[in-house]
Amino acid sequence: RVDKLIVGPFENNVFVVRCTTTGDAVIVDAANEHELLLEVARATGVRRVLTTHGHWDHIQAVTAMRDAGIDVGISAPDADMLPSYDFVIADDDVLAVGDLRLRAIHNPGHTPGSMSFLLEGSPVLFTGDTLFPGGPGNTQTPEGDFPLILESIDRRLFALPGDLLVLPGHGLDTTLADERPHLQEWADRGW
Repeated sequence: RVDKLIVGPFENNVFVVRCTTTGDAVIVDAANEHELLLEVARATGVRRVLTTHGHWDHIQAVTAMRDAGIDVGISAPDADMLPSYDFVIADDDVLAVGDLRLRAIHNPGHTPGSMSFLLEGSPVLFTGDTLFPGGPGNTQTPEGDFPLILESIDRRLFALPGDLLVLPGHGLDTTLADERPHLQEWADRGW
């Protein structure tokens, strides 16, 4: 089961991924509104947070989650962007959530350590700020790299089945099939 919460002034999407068989759960991005996220975590059995990237709008509740005994993970390249963390997530790591498996996909470009998470056996892909309806996430920051994010999306995400539902870090959902035809258009526009 996947539930979406929209939190904070930038309307970040926070996802609670639960194994209905075992009751285990994780949160993808402890973005903001820590009191709400802690309440949801207690109610759903969340024991870990998986962080898609280290930008401040995606990590505002990290300290409160850790203080409550919930482990927080992030990729090594983005780890210094967090105030603290408990484990490092590497490319192609498979993270168990009860009987569910989330596979980490390194997608540099928005940040050096941006990660997407594929829910194996289900048509669901959490992309953080790497891919949105209409294109890649912002790369006009010191750590952003537009050619790299395009390559990352093309090589790592567009190689996956087109029917995958893309659940981004902000805004509406999309599918890989809906976005794949626009890659050259994004390259031409330069953002």
